[in-house]
Amino acid sequence: MVLQTLRRGLLLYPLGTTAAPGPDTPAAPGHDTPAARWAFQLGRWAIPEDILAAAPESPWTFPTDLFVRSAAAARADTDPTPSRRRAVEAIPPGGTVLDVVAGAGAASLPLAPPAGRLVAVDESQSMLDACAADVVVCHHVVYNVADLVPFLTALDRHARRRVVLELTSRHPQSDLNPLWAAIHGIERPGGPTAVTAAEVANSLGYDARTEVFERPPRWHDPTEPDHVAFARRRLCVGPERDADIAAQLARLPTVARQLVTLWWDVRHP
Repeated sequence: MVLQTLRRGLLLYPLGTTAAPGPDTPAAPGHDTPAARWAFQLGRWAIPEDILAAAPESPWTFPTDLFVRSAAAARADTDPTPSRRRAVEAIPPGGTVLDVVAGAGAASLPLAPPAGRLVAVDESQSMLDACAADVVVCHHVVYNVADLVPFLTALDRHARRRVVLELTSRHPQSDLNPLWAAIHGIERPGGPTAVTAAEVANSLGYDARTEVFERPPRWHDPTEPDHVAFARRRLCVGPERDADIAAQLARLPTVARQLVTLWWDVRHP
């Protein structure tokens, strides 16, 4: 297997900087197109400026060790997810996989074999071109992309056979909504959801299909200091609130994460 990492390449957007609704965004959800609804609802997740300005560290950073552990767990998983199965069935022996915003490779490393070449593209503000691949995979990224149409269009353009996305059924930070209410007195939004993402893909003529599955909860264990630190960073507070955060995490119900595989076969030459 050949693993190639591109720190810059492909259509990528600065992630974790969910934009507030722009002048072309409808005034209320449910209006206009699926893409406009997605952008409006995602824009409501913007952190209030006063809270963001007072944050002791950026809420948009990700702990590397958690991603490494996720990748290791994905490679060791003997019960392949629908995302993995749909990707594998479209990869020819020795084929190429393009992993967009790859992190530690949880989406792509389990695909070799049959893949013979993995191209991992990490986030970039550049819009440089990148190689085409038999299958393009993109896991847990779209909730960071407000303008979803050009993003999905570029994924489709770089795939020769299939595009496979994986996302949570609702915004991945929804689990922390009770903590935002308890610590900041703020009610966080509920949308958008995977249903809206599928509607956007189908509005582009992709004949997208979805498969729902469950996995154990992740990153919300109050007994794990790095899980508490991750929640603290997201909540824009300092370590002096760790005890409060651990207590709030302990009150959250232990339920499986509902995940969605969103995939389609490409139709362009």
